[in-house]
Order: sequence, then structure tokens, then C-alpha cells
Amino acid sequence: MKSVIQAATDIGRYINGYKVVVNKSTVPPGTGRIIKSIIEEKIREKKEVYSFDFVSNPEFLRQGAALADFTAPDRVVLGVESNRAEEIMREVYNPLLQQEVPFIVTSPETAEMIKLASNAFLAMKITYINELANLCEKVGANVLTLSEGVGKDRRIGPQFLQPGPGFGGSCFPKDTKALVRLGADKGERVTLIEQTILANERQKEKMVIKIQNVLGVLAGKTIGILGITFKANTDDLREAPSLKILDLLVQRGARLRIYDPQGEKNGRAKLADLEDKLSFCRDEYDAASNADAIVLLTEWPRFHNLDWQLLKGKMRNNYFFDFRNMHQRENAEKQGFQYFGVGR
Repeated sequence: MKSVIQAATDIGRYINGYKVVVNKSTVPPGTGRIIKSIIEEKIREKKEVYSFDFVSNPEFLRQGAALADFTAPDRVVLGVESNRAEEIMREVYNPLLQQEVPFIVTSPETAEMIKLASNAFLAMKITYINELANLCEKVGANVLTLSEGVGKDRRIGPQFLQPGPGFGGSCFPKDTKALVRLGADKGERVTLIEQTILANERQKEKMVIKIQNVLGVLAGKTIGILGITFKANTDDLREAPSLKILDLLVQRGARLRIYDPQGEKNGRAKLADLEDKLSFCRDEYDAASNADAIVLLTEWPRFHNLDWQLLKGKMRNNYFFDFRNMHQRENAEKQGFQYFGVGR
């Protein structure tokens, strides 16, 4: 909120005529009123009279696919309070209107809620499939087939039904916590989202327990890590599941050899406290050098095409933990690996 408040302060300080003030940041409902009051206060301090309208226009851009999402969005949400502001915003978005992209025009508070609710639902969907994946392992079912069968239902859809080590990034953790805080402040708990946050933390711990159950005592073991960013096609490690997983592995005495195509710079900063227990490597095969196990944490495309024999030749042992289910068990075992996925 500090950056939003500062921007509102600057706008109020320098406004010189009618403006439409558009907020695209993800913020708690009611932030629009705060922004308006700050701008009005700064205008009064200047002893000048200027009018403006506030619009909440949340963005729904995925990291790594922002351009595609901006030019072909699922919908555009406008939280407006005046016809004038709506007309101006429709002019801004005219190319998308020509493509018949759905426009949802509502109040600023509802627009702010739509953004939070969307991200929280997707986070909940990820956690749902992760918990079912853990159950699948206990009953002998395959979560990938389950996900396909459930996702074919048009009411549910296949998106965000891919199990893994938990969600991360700059949005889902922050926005689920924001919604829980909002519910607590207003006396209306959102218990599903509360449990989503708790289950997501447990999922990271379960990945470490899975490794420990196979390898036994981790002290003195070397583990090659493939990918540490919260997802592929970004260098972002904010709230990445890898951070907790790597920390827990190091706490148990493991040494780590890490390769990520884009994550090394941010990884060195985020993992500075563990630097004497890990090293960053030039590629996936370097990360496998003398490793007792490989743990795949991020679904980078290049990890689809591993040279299994080169990988195995570098390793001290043959354990492969595929926490993104990128590979087929049969193929990995044919290459001489002991394979462990999620929910399979």
C-alpha cells in the first residue's frame, strides 16, 4: 500500500486539471476511497479546485504471458463512479471492445473484490488438486488421470489442476492473506481461504518428507535441484515453494546443487543464509554431479528433454523426484532411475 499511497499523494500534489485516476494494483476493497481522499486533501492544501474521477481497473496478467493476456484478455473490469470516466476508459480500451472482449462495469469496491476473489479461487484450486494428489498416493490412484477426468467437466475446467509443491509468486500468497485479513477485520471469516493457506504450507513440507522417506537420513546427502523460481518463464522467487523446501532440506543436513535458467541472481539473494550449504551450477547436468537425488521443482521447458544417461552418469545414486510430473515413470525407470512424482 505504501507505493499506492505515495502515487496518490503525488497525483494530488501535481494535478492541474480534470483527470481520470486509474488504479491497476491489487488492493483491498475500499482502497479507492483512500486514494480519492488523499488526492482531495492535497488539492485542498494547494488551495486550488480540480475535479477528477477514480477508476479501479485491476489487471489479470500472468507473469511470462503478460503481453498475450493484455491483448487478448478474458475480461476487462472497470470500477467507475461516473459516466464521464466510463466513456474515457471505453475509449482507452476501444481495440478490445472491437474484439468483443467482455466488459464488466461495476463499483470500485466490487472491482477490487473481483481481483482478490479471482486469485484466491485459483490458489484454492491448486491446493485442492494437491490435497487430492496426496490422497491418490494413499489409495493407488493417478492424479493426472483424475485431473483430466475432473477438468473435462465444463463447470470446472482443466486450468490450475496440475499438482505440485504448492503455489507461490507475487500474487496468490499475498492476495489469499489479504482476503483472510479483510474477512477478519470485517467479522466475516473466509475459512476456505484460511485452510488454503495452511494446506499450501503443508504441501511444501510434504515434498521434503517424501524425499526423506526415500533417502533416509539427509545429513551428508547431495541433492541436485532443477528450478527454483515459482514457475517457468520468470526469474521471480517471491514466495516460491522452493525457498521453504530448500531451507528444510538444508536443516536436515543436505547439501544442494542448484540450476535454474533464470533464477540464479535472485536465488543467490534469497538463499544467502544458506550459501555455505549450496552451490549454483551451470546446467542441469552440473547440478547432478555426485548427487544422491535430483529434485525437479520448476517446470522449465528444457527439463522436458533431459539426457537421462548423461544425467545418471553424473550422479552418485539414481533417485529422481519429479514434483511437477513432467516425466513418465515408465520412461524414467527404463533409464535406470527410481522415480517419484506427485499423486502417481
